[in-house]
Amino acid sequence: MTITLTPVEQEMLDGKHGPAVAMSMRIITELGRVRGATQLIDVNSVHIDGCIFYGQAGLDFANKLIELGGKVTVPTTVNVGSIDLIHPNLILQNTDHEKFVARAGRELMEAYATLGCRQTWTCAPYQMDSRPAVGENIAWAESNAIVFANSVLGARTDRYGDFLDIASAITGKAPYAGLHLDHLRYGHVVLDCTALSQRVLDMDITYPILGYIGGHIAGTKNPVYVGLPSDVSEDNLKALGAAAASSGGVALFHVVGRTPEADTLEQALGTNTDAPVHKITSDDIANARAELSTATLDKLDAVSLGTPHASVDEIREAYNALIGGEAIHSDVDFYISTGRSVFAAAKEEGLVEALEALGVTFVLDTCTYVTSILRPNTRTVMTNSGKWAHYAPGNLGIDVVLATVSECVASARSGNVTWDRELFHG
Repeated sequence: MTITLTPVEQEMLDGKHGPAVAMSMRIITELGRVRGATQLIDVNSVHIDGCIFYGQAGLDFANKLIELGGKVTVPTTVNVGSIDLIHPNLILQNTDHEKFVARAGRELMEAYATLGCRQTWTCAPYQMDSRPAVGENIAWAESNAIVFANSVLGARTDRYGDFLDIASAITGKAPYAGLHLDHLRYGHVVLDCTALSQRVLDMDITYPILGYIGGHIAGTKNPVYVGLPSDVSEDNLKALGAAAASSGGVALFHVVGRTPEADTLEQALGTNTDAPVHKITSDDIANARAELSTATLDKLDAVSLGTPHASVDEIREAYNALIGGEAIHSDVDFYISTGRSVFAAAKEEGLVEALEALGVTFVLDTCTYVTSILRPNTRTVMTNSGKWAHYAPGNLGIDVVLATVSECVASARSGNVTWDRELFHG
């Protein structure tokens, strides 16, 4: 497949706009060829995922772009890194490997700042002061950011990952392929939730579980949810999308009557009128929760909220659950991960000081399943995040219980895992 470039794009590829632009254009045009694109498009914003340190190659690549004079040309935010730059003491550095990751992780984050990226360090750029509009072409990386932008905001981004994200930021270009195209945004499979009771639909924990189920059913296709409330909150949609992206690679979902491209089922499906339908029951929800909850020990070591990064509303919910009750057990660490802008807003509201006084530790710039924050003897953690529950056992070698915020708080106070296994029955 041949990509037709504009005269300016050809100049960029030929090096007339500098070597960093030329290298970035080579990456973009080669991906476009693989993806079957015939042209490039302008993107209005980029979100970078390549700032987490996974190895020397990522740092070398960023430093090479700096050496070549690279600078971003469109508004560019950055995902979490490998260290909390505000609270660096939270990052464990007990082993040579931990010390190496902390040092290299900081260097990588500094490199992306040098390239001109806005130092947001959040996996939830959609919680910030500016968001892309419906139909706007962007190049966002990080799975939950991608699925939220496509699904909840109605912006258009394909799946962009390490190296391609910064290449788009430097050039302002992306291949016109994938989820930028109308016909690839239609739903492929229907998840019929009409059998779920109002009690189940009112529970926050239902939504990460629905995402986990949807990811397993849809894989990398686009699921369409029917029967969810028309006023379901952005936080619940965030949790649904993050879990679907983790369990199945979903980059776009529709909720009929709620998301921008799904006023009706017919609109959501478009030409895919023969899409299969899966009936979702409370038993399905209960079974998926049990599947995500791997813990066998009663003793609780930690609670982790905020994956994706917690919103002000979610921080307030944690405050309301903790305030006025018993103290957090001395053996339990209680973490809330969030972005800098949300942290500032929560601090202005008085939530941060109050929660810290109750024993909560705020994690900024990174996440508890990404880097070494949990104490080495941590074995069992409770979370309200389907994404955290999906990744943490493999990443950290711990066991997890997916629970409501109230169950997390009750367990943190007692020091023992307490959750209602019959929550979705009856």
